Amino acid sequence: MHYRQSLEAVPGDGLSPVHLTARTALAAVAAFLLAWWFGPVAIAWLRTRFRERVDSASARLNELHAAKNATPTMGGLFIVAAVVLAMLLFGDLGSPYVQQAMLLIVGCGFLGAVDDWVKIRTTRRGLRAWQKLAGQLLIAAIVVVWLYGVQAEKPQGLALVLPLGGWSVALGWWLVPWGTLVLVGSSNGVNLTDGLDGLAGGCLVFAGAALCGLCYLAGHRLMAEYLAIPYLAGAGELCIPFGSLVGAMLGFLWYNCYPAEVFMGDTGSLPAGALLGYGALVIRQELLLLVIGGVFVVETLSVILQVSWFRLTGKRLIACSPLHNHFLFRGDHEIKIVVRFWIGSALLALLAVASLNIR
Repeated sequence: MHYRQSLEAVPGDGLSPVHLTARTALAAVAAFLLAWWFGPVAIAWLRTRFRERVDSASARLNELHAAKNATPTMGGLFIVAAVVLAMLLFGDLGSPYVQQAMLLIVGCGFLGAVDDWVKIRTTRRGLRAWQKLAGQLLIAAIVVVWLYGVQAEKPQGLALVLPLGGWSVALGWWLVPWGTLVLVGSSNGVNLTDGLDGLAGGCLVFAGAALCGLCYLAGHRLMAEYLAIPYLAGAGELCIPFGSLVGAMLGFLWYNCYPAEVFMGDTGSLPAGALLGYGALVIRQELLLLVIGGVFVVETLSVILQVSWFRLTGKRLIACSPLHNHFLFRGDHEIKIVVRFWIGSALLALLAVASLNIR
């Protein structure tokens, strides 16, 4: 009882931690029910308008995914809808963090929807690379400039924190280009991972849950001081977007697990990945995000290394990138690959949270 009273007595910008915990749980459940309940209706609607066209640069990959042709895509529409509605219901709409997260999710969701629409309605494989990157940079820059104004008023709000040792470096206005890079990188990392049924969605559940917990700790003065992490008043409110993301992804996985009835498309992967990067930026744990989103990092690196190695030597480093395709080419069943990546994502999320005590 004494411990609970000490938690509720901590001053902060938002409601009490106990209230925040309840709202986070309610947001997660609400987002799950929204995605699960409206999933069949959304899938039926998408089936008549937006079907995936299997058309990668690899003939063998196209052959392996031939059965997925004409599967409804742009399922990210009901993921984004579930997250936004849950945030509206249970979030503190006066919080700049919630407002920025909302802008990021809606903006990246719209960009992803345009990319998916071009892919489906034309013979192209989506927006041109420079068009997509320009859109991501614009959305990310707007959010990060706004975030800079909020963080500049808080102690360690602009510090780059090293995961071990408690060392930090003051970024100052460099937060803007750095933060833009983080948001674009995390968004594209999830996008590249979204290649097998349930793969990205499952990994997002673990990464989202870890960031939800970290935001709660960073927004609580006593816990932040105990763990020697930056205290950011009001950061706990980000538990609502992340709780909503976890719930919506669980609802989406109900229909996206093998064999998938719907794909999220860029409409879902771009905003979900950007939200991970945003949460890490707010609580000043961008470097720890490399551990939390380790699966997304490895998938991205596999593409970069594959392209670089091929240009240097004319040979492929792995059978096919991103990495999950390498195992698919090797003959592993899709379910085995996905579950093993889920296990890796869960372990990395636990490792990231456990590292706080090492400091």
